[in-house]
Amino acid sequence: MANASGVGRIFLRKSVGQIQAEHEHGELKRSLGALNLVLLGIGCIIGTGIFVLTGRAAAQFAGPGIMISFVITGTLCAFVALCYAELASALPVSGSAYSYTYASMGEGAAWVMGLLLLLEYGLAASTVSVGWSGYFVSLMKDIGVLIPPQFTAAPGVAVKDATGAVIGTGVMNLPAIVIIGLVTLLLVRGVTESATVNNIIVAIKLTVVIAFIVIGIKYVHPANWAPLVPAEIPARPPGANMDMLHQIGRALGAVVTGDTSHKYGIGGVIHGAAVIFFAYLGFEAVSTAGAESRNPGKDMPIGILGALVICTILYILTSAVLVGIVPYNLLDVPAPIALATDMMGLKWFSVLVKIGAIAGLSSVMLVLLYGQTRIFYTMSRDGLLPSVLATVHKKFFTPWINTIIVGIAAMGAAGFLSLDALSDLSNVGSLAAFTLVCITVIYLRVSEPGLTRPFRTPLYPAVPILGAIMCLVLLMSLMSTPATRNFFLGYLLVGIVVYFAYGIRTSKLGRGIVVKGHEPEPFVDLPKDGV
Repeated sequence: MANASGVGRIFLRKSVGQIQAEHEHGELKRSLGALNLVLLGIGCIIGTGIFVLTGRAAAQFAGPGIMISFVITGTLCAFVALCYAELASALPVSGSAYSYTYASMGEGAAWVMGLLLLLEYGLAASTVSVGWSGYFVSLMKDIGVLIPPQFTAAPGVAVKDATGAVIGTGVMNLPAIVIIGLVTLLLVRGVTESATVNNIIVAIKLTVVIAFIVIGIKYVHPANWAPLVPAEIPARPPGANMDMLHQIGRALGAVVTGDTSHKYGIGGVIHGAAVIFFAYLGFEAVSTAGAESRNPGKDMPIGILGALVICTILYILTSAVLVGIVPYNLLDVPAPIALATDMMGLKWFSVLVKIGAIAGLSSVMLVLLYGQTRIFYTMSRDGLLPSVLATVHKKFFTPWINTIIVGIAAMGAAGFLSLDALSDLSNVGSLAAFTLVCITVIYLRVSEPGLTRPFRTPLYPAVPILGAIMCLVLLMSLMSTPATRNFFLGYLLVGIVVYFAYGIRTSKLGRGIVVKGHEPEPFVDLPKDGV
């Protein structure tokens, strides 16, 4: 299909064989069983979402109903993960969803997927750094080191103390900038992470979460759970039908129309689900482990659903303890679990929780930035981005120019964008990408019915259709915020212009050039950590 002309260029597809040949050096041994995948998934999923964004979602949107929000999001992720599992088994290649899309829907859709993954991975790393900063600042305060409030938040963001009182206004988030810079240097240097270190980090995170639940439940005030779903603000006019179906209908209508005039209620629970969607990012790493699974058709669904069920239960219990200790309206802070442990009055436990969160979040940033550089590397090798982004350092064997550019961009976002803006934009990119993944499953079932699929999404086409619809609903909920909507649409427009001005002319597939060359030196036992 090379050398197509006109609009047909955007529909050029790579064959499965071609993609596999390009990435044959990156293939991994099939050594993972179902239990390995479950543990891998838990390590992938638990991260910034639970340590950082739960408080914001409860304070601004869902109240104690954040527990319901986690159920909604967990169900959605199960649908999407099953779609990922089918694609991973049918197209066992690297390049993430970008490669899946290139092999199914064509170059134009692959370019858009690359844009969406940039928001998901690039801004997710910046979001994690802001959460890391919150826990770092809190820990420094515990040992007597006070960082000026203006250097702990983005410009114009109010900095609050443990009581919710504003103690300053941000100028830049200096700790977030510094940690992203350090992680970038590590990536340029090509740090090798051992499996032992990664296992220790995952164990620390799990221990912190479980200990918070077990110890924190003794400090819960049940009155903080009532009402489970706070009444809408402002209240509906007298005579409005308030039964559950009508409330859900109004909430979905508000999502579609972009009506943000009401807070809390059922609509708040749905919007909260969109916000804490970030807590589940990383589950796709389980589904793309199909190349490492001994029996993808059997083990992948067990690994995916097992990890999601366990993490959803942990999330619900953690959020229940969190809003039971701290009134939900006080939780709009970068480090909500640190706030809760401080309110317990257990100094030793508070310090351990903060150290555990800092350790876990550090490895998350490493993997997110690594993933983004690899996506840029793959797109550059395909000719869609400048070749300099695929330049490998002669000594360190890393795509160093690519890594520095990604790191500088992430540092800027981390230092000068608020946690709200970063998480919303990252979620928008992820939800749009996941919608495309669900559609890709349907597209391939129609266009390639003979394709070998070791694992097939159950209840087809209901699961991919429901996954796509739920992603779109949560996406529209986030897009109801004008700043988020305007940035996202403008970002896509600029990206599409760049494709037609540059990518479509330099594409190697379009010019009939076979992509050759080896991957840069990978991390050995790269930590399978998520966000």
